[in-house]
Amino acid sequence: MADQVYEDVTVQLSEIEHRYGPNVHLLRDPYLLTLLARLCSPETVQPDISRLVRELYTFLTAQAVAAEFPRRRVEMPTRMVSSTPRGVYVGQVVEPATRAVVVDVARAGMLPAMVVYDALNHLLDPRGVRQDHVVMSRTTDASGAVTGVSMSGSKVAGDAAGAVLLVPDPMGATGSSICAAVDIYHRPGMHPPKKVLLLNLIVTPQYLRAVTSRYPQATVYAVRLDRGLSAPDVLRAVPGERWDEENGLDEHQYIVPGGGGFGEIMNNAYV
Repeated sequence: MADQVYEDVTVQLSEIEHRYGPNVHLLRDPYLLTLLARLCSPETVQPDISRLVRELYTFLTAQAVAAEFPRRRVEMPTRMVSSTPRGVYVGQVVEPATRAVVVDVARAGMLPAMVVYDALNHLLDPRGVRQDHVVMSRTTDASGAVTGVSMSGSKVAGDAAGAVLLVPDPMGATGSSICAAVDIYHRPGMHPPKKVLLLNLIVTPQYLRAVTSRYPQATVYAVRLDRGLSAPDVLRAVPGERWDEENGLDEHQYIVPGGGGFGEIMNNAYV
């Protein structure tokens, strides 16, 4: 008789308490928070920036896949089966036939998307894993405030029918870029994805409001919530309890405390 302890694997995430809804997962992970704090430090430069982004997204992908991807039961022989018939693993694994589409939102999402794409190619049948590229940039007014996004030169290989759509973008500031990327897969004639996963390092209350309002079926995984420009009494409340009064963006729509513009720092290109 095989051990049945892995026949039903329950995933329990460590998360902070909040009121943003059941599809928002704000992880409570000291290891990831330490790496992220180093990444956001003004003393951190390349190549440490890319190394930290890779490590953060490797762990964030593992958390999201464990909690969200379908699984199957297997009876998989180990190398010990040559000496005993009990050398067989019986239990759950991630369903390798799961289809996935990873969206690279240039610039800041390029490296995170490649990390996620590579991880899924190792985990799943690579024939069912695709990466699309969406090129967009913020549009601003005369004062420098963000007014929307401009899209050009994107490479999208089709719809995401029945697939898990993953959008790894480090900074969830206003939500305009992420929403514009997900919009592509919901256009007329497109068959929408089965599930949408938004993978962020830092999110603001404004970002969470934007993405959960536009796509309530989407699920957010984030390492940290930043609402540093909120009033002191609002900061003492449970996150999301006074959602409309929370603020994590300065007048130029950059995150506070944040870590600066990740598209710039990751590419050493400050334009």
